[in-house]
Parts: sequence; C-alpha cells; structure tokens
Amino acid sequence: MVPRANAPRPMVLPLAHATADTCGGKAAPLAVLLREGLPVPDGFVVPLTAHRDAVECTADGSPRVSPELREELARRLAAMGDPVVAVRSSAVREDTAAASAAGQYESVIAVRGPSAVSDAVRTCWASARSRRVADYWRQVDGRATAAAPDARGRAYGFPTPGGDRVVVAADSGTPDVTDVAVLVQRLVDADVAGVMFTPSAPGGATRVEASWGLGLHVVGGVVAPDVYEVLPDGKVRRTVGDKASRVDRTPGTGAPDGGLSVRAVPVRERAQPVLDDATAGALAALGGRVASILGRPQDVEWALAGGRLWILQARPITVPLPPLRPVRPPVDGAVLTGVPGASGSVSGVARVLHGPDELTRVVRGDIVVCRDTEPAWTPVFGVAGGVVTETGGVLSHAAIVAREHGIPAVLGVPRATADIRDGARVTLDGTAGTVSLASEGASLRETRDRDA
Repeated sequence: MVPRANAPRPMVLPLAHATADTCGGKAAPLAVLLREGLPVPDGFVVPLTAHRDAVECTADGSPRVSPELREELARRLAAMGDPVVAVRSSAVREDTAAASAAGQYESVIAVRGPSAVSDAVRTCWASARSRRVADYWRQVDGRATAAAPDARGRAYGFPTPGGDRVVVAADSGTPDVTDVAVLVQRLVDADVAGVMFTPSAPGGATRVEASWGLGLHVVGGVVAPDVYEVLPDGKVRRTVGDKASRVDRTPGTGAPDGGLSVRAVPVRERAQPVLDDATAGALAALGGRVASILGRPQDVEWALAGGRLWILQARPITVPLPPLRPVRPPVDGAVLTGVPGASGSVSGVARVLHGPDELTRVVRGDIVVCRDTEPAWTPVFGVAGGVVTETGGVLSHAAIVAREHGIPAVLGVPRATADIRDGARVTLDGTAGTVSLASEGASLRETRDRDA
C-alpha cells in the first residue's frame, strides 16, 4: 500500500527501524546491529524530519519541541517503563567513514521523564548550530576540497580573520546548519566502560581502553585508562592506567542536565585492571562481529554492567592508530615520554594552556600543551602544529580529531603543563610518544628548580 502524499511524517521511530537517510549516522549502525541480535540498548529516534519541521516552525531558527512531539516522547518512554535514558545526537554527517565529528555534538546522559527528555532533545538540536560544529565541518570540508591555502596562506575553510590565530566566535546562527536526529536509549549503568578499535587489517590486534564507571572520562580524555591489546591468537597485553576519577549515574535523579556524579577512585582500585583477560577477549570477539556486520573496521563505545557487555556506539575508523608502544621513563631531563596519539613529528613553540578560555593565545604552528582536551578546544586543531596532554587515551575524542586533522599528538605526559615552559621550543614525535625540549632550553631538572 502506497502512503498518501499528505500522510503525517512520524515524529518518533523505533531504533530498530532507523536508517542513515531518516535518522543520521549514529543511529543507523546501531539499528543494524540491533536487528542482527547484538546487545544494543533499546530505544527510539526522533528523526531528521522532526528537526527540520521544528526549525521551520520557529522565526529565529532555534528549534523547539512541540506539544505533539512531547506527547509522543511521553508515550514511548512509558512503553519502555519510564527508564533513565541517554539522549544523543545522530547528525547526517556524524560517525561516517569520511569524518567522525567525535565529541562535537551534544549528548545528555542520565535523564528521566518526558520533560527532561524533551529538554535534552532540544539541547542536541541546538548543538547542530554551535560554533564548534561549524568550525569542525569547515575544517573537514576545507581538506576535502584540496586544503588549498587562501591568499594569506591559511588553510582553506578555517575561520581565522585577521591572522593565523585561533578565533573563538560566539554562537550566532551558523549558516551551515547540520540536520540532526536524536537517539534516545535506555542508559546502561556501567561498572566498566570504554572504547574499542577493531583491527584495521586482517591479522591485526584489537585495541581497548577502559576505566571504572560510565565511559565519559575515557572518551573525554579525562583519565589515563587501562589499555588492552588483544592479539589474533587470544593473548592479551595490558597496561594499567591511573584511572583517578569515575563518572556514574546519581540514583534517583532525572535532572534536565543529566543526573551524573564524579568521584575519586580509591588508590587501591586505580592500580587494579578493570578487565580480566577473558572479558577483554570476549569484548574483542564482539568487536569482530560488529566489524563483520558493518563491513569495515569500527570504533566502538561499549559498557560492561553486571557481567554483560553492551554496544553503545559503532562508527568507521577514520584514521589508523599509531603503533602501540610501552611508555618509557624519561631518558634524561630534556625528553618527556607519553603515549603516541597521532603519528608525525613537528617542532614549534610550546603554548601551555590551562583552559579553553586561553585558546586565542595559540598561533599557527604552536605546540599546544594542556591537561586534557574537550569539544570546546575544536578551533585549535585547525591552527596548532601538535598537541601534548597530561592525561587521556589514544581512543579519546580529542585524539581521534587530532588524527583526522593530521596533527601529531602525544598523550598522557605526566606534569607536561608544569615541566614544559610556555614559549619554549619543543619537538613532538607522535609516533614514538616523546616530547624533546630544545637544546638551548634548560633541562627539566633546571626548569623545576628555577620555577620552585
């Protein structure tokens, strides 16, 4: 039966019915995996058409959740038993083989009830108009159209009016609004969670990063996670990270901004691996099924709750990982070591930053040194020559975006913001995982003594 031309468009679709054309890049692969019987949390999607309709119905282009959509959300949530949910964007160009947009759009985790979920949907919609999303896609599109320099020698597509310095503009009705659907799924109260990269070639190893609690601190690069390499023969290589903090759902909350709590991990638990070899092997096997079903190597976000593994996200790997190398202690006072995050070598002036509010200090070619990165740092990737962080893993959102931009990165360098002097010349090797201080600079010990 052919639908009538004037039949109303659905405001909500079951997750299992999602396609890329109707529900964007994040929801579509999860729908495929769900139909194949893999452990994907149940849920539904507010499709792309609902976002378009909401934009068209507002004079200022700022979409609002209509009473009709709110009623439909209430009905769907009730049918699921009124659970605590995770609300995440699923944009047209997000999570594709061309670009991940990792961490650029908003997610609202651990909300409950129609009112809170409606607010979270609107938050995800609004993120499609954010400056960081616009900056990300301008950089991606600039590279795709040959990355030709303009008359001033700047990389095409990156908005740096007035010179080669980072410009952080306020949100202002971004001209290229990205269509975005919104994915609503039952929240998995994870005991352990993280990210997995399936092998990029036959016979390769599976790379896993994991930490206690929900996976937000792993993808956000906030903690030094455990790292597991599962070889084709089933052997597991493991490096235990510090995992100093964890994020969990706050029981009984359903606040619009997410009912989450952050707490320190006891010292004894920091030194414990969060996965045993059997679970790491089972996770790698599950990743193999995901890659086989979706037809290419995958970047998978996962959770372990009550002994059961769950797939929370799957997207194509956009850039291969650098080889896994053991972190070595400094050879001398002038060489710092960390984890190779993005391949390549570069020399430049170190720009030590303590927050996104300092991004305007960065000029083209600077080596950005910071504790960790977050989505607000997106503008720096179009200008910086390289990135050094004190914490975070190779599978974090920032590391993924750095690799997409071809920027060498070294992660997990202890005391980097203290031991590297702002303005000093450094050489960063993102393949070896080293940061070398220039010979004319003071040694690390001398720098510490001088600053004491």
